[in-house]
Amino acid sequence: MFLPELKDAEDPLPSFPDLEQRLQPVLPCRSLKESIEVYKNHCKMANEFNQVKHEIARLEDRKMELMAELLEDEKASMEFARLEEEYRILTEENRNLITVHSQRAQQLETLRVISQKRQGSS
Repeated sequence: MFLPELKDAEDPLPSFPDLEQRLQPVLPCRSLKESIEVYKNHCKMANEFNQVKHEIARLEDRKMELMAELLEDEKASMEFARLEEEYRILTEENRNLITVHSQRAQQLETLRVISQKRQGSS
């Protein structure tokens, strides 16, 4: 965006609306080659500064997106761990219930056999 040459006052000069006033390039003294070179360099640096500033803003936005995703992932991970623990507890409870059911079924069968023997002996 810097000018190859500053010919006359009708040439459009670059503007940097996002740049603080104190950092704006100062118009050169057109009769001094060094002044024009300094101005061109300043314009080039202002462009680079704007690009870096926009890139930083873009990266900060991306950082916020990633942080939000991380928070969601952490919530999902915590929910998964909670469900995993609940599953472990329920599986253990199920095993215990199956064992108790088996024991009670065996006791019932034993009581039936005893009851049948008593009825058969009477």
